[in-house]
Amino acid sequence: MERLSDAAVRAFARHETFHPRYGWFRKAVQAASHAAVGDDPFLADDATVELGVGKNMVRAIKFWGRAAKLIGEAPNSVRPRMPLPVPTPRGSALFDDKQGLDPFMELPGTQWLIHWWMLQPVTELPVWWLTFNRFTAVEFSEDELVNFVIDEIDRSGWDRPNESSLKKDVSCLLRMYCSSASDRSTIDDLLDCPMRELGLIEPAWGERHRYRFLLGGKPTLPDLVLLFTCLDWMSGQSATSKTVSLNRLATGIGSPGKSFRLTEADLAVSLGRCAGAVPGVQLSQAAGAPTLGCVGGLQQTAASALLEYYRVNGREPGSGISLSAATVSGVEPEVLEGARPAERARKADVLAELDDINESMKAKADAR
Repeated sequence: MERLSDAAVRAFARHETFHPRYGWFRKAVQAASHAAVGDDPFLADDATVELGVGKNMVRAIKFWGRAAKLIGEAPNSVRPRMPLPVPTPRGSALFDDKQGLDPFMELPGTQWLIHWWMLQPVTELPVWWLTFNRFTAVEFSEDELVNFVIDEIDRSGWDRPNESSLKKDVSCLLRMYCSSASDRSTIDDLLDCPMRELGLIEPAWGERHRYRFLLGGKPTLPDLVLLFTCLDWMSGQSATSKTVSLNRLATGIGSPGKSFRLTEADLAVSLGRCAGAVPGVQLSQAAGAPTLGCVGGLQQTAASALLEYYRVNGREPGSGISLSAATVSGVEPEVLEGARPAERARKADVLAELDDINESMKAKADAR
């Protein structure tokens, strides 16, 4: 999806000015898991006590859980106009208290996954999507980024929101990925945002209030997680094609190269190291251009890559957790009704294959 209106919902400054903190994604999933019939746990009188934060932070935790696609909504039979928060399959797979693969975000791959999922359509973070996919400057100021976002929103056909809302989003984004985005940052702000460890943005040397993207290979980005994101992106580009050039993976809108600030050479090195670890993945040359190909189903192979990453790190899905194509793609029956026709058809096709995929994945896990 190359248009902002297709890739994102029109939502601004819903984070209450708080970037996500360590533990917030887990808290969002846990709160949604324990929702009583008819009641939203984030609106409960004791929500601040249960989550251990202030009232505004409760709303921020819910927002970031939704933005990362770790919690979704289910119909509320008691209060039909107030949908209930529920964990998505991926939220349960990662953060389930007893069976989650990485409930305390101890593995760097989990942080990269959440960054990837936050940017994937349909995202609730349009400013983030524009920054990583459309903004071409390497070094920039906060004002330059704000002005760019305003211009892009005007071109998109959306009504322009208040400039103060856009400034809050840009400020939050910079504090989220860069440890020195504000002179007023507290020690708490500097230490506890997991996205800063990705190494995507840093202060520009010798200049106040300027920043720069860090281009090139990322030491903490696991090869298998990168492979997963490549296959995941490919599955959203075409219903039939199972090959893509590394150039497109590096430069295409919404691609891993854009989201992770990687070059074609970076992709070649990382994918070359892990392609043989997942059956059906091929790295080859087509007309002189390096190409990634997949013999089997893209989402199923993507799920296999992700399962292999957690397996080699000593994490296996619990008996009640399925790391399947449904989990990694975020496909849920509840979202079909509101999806656009083409997207609804694609998701329906995936859902039709889920039973076979789940059985295949479970058989492979048991064999190991």
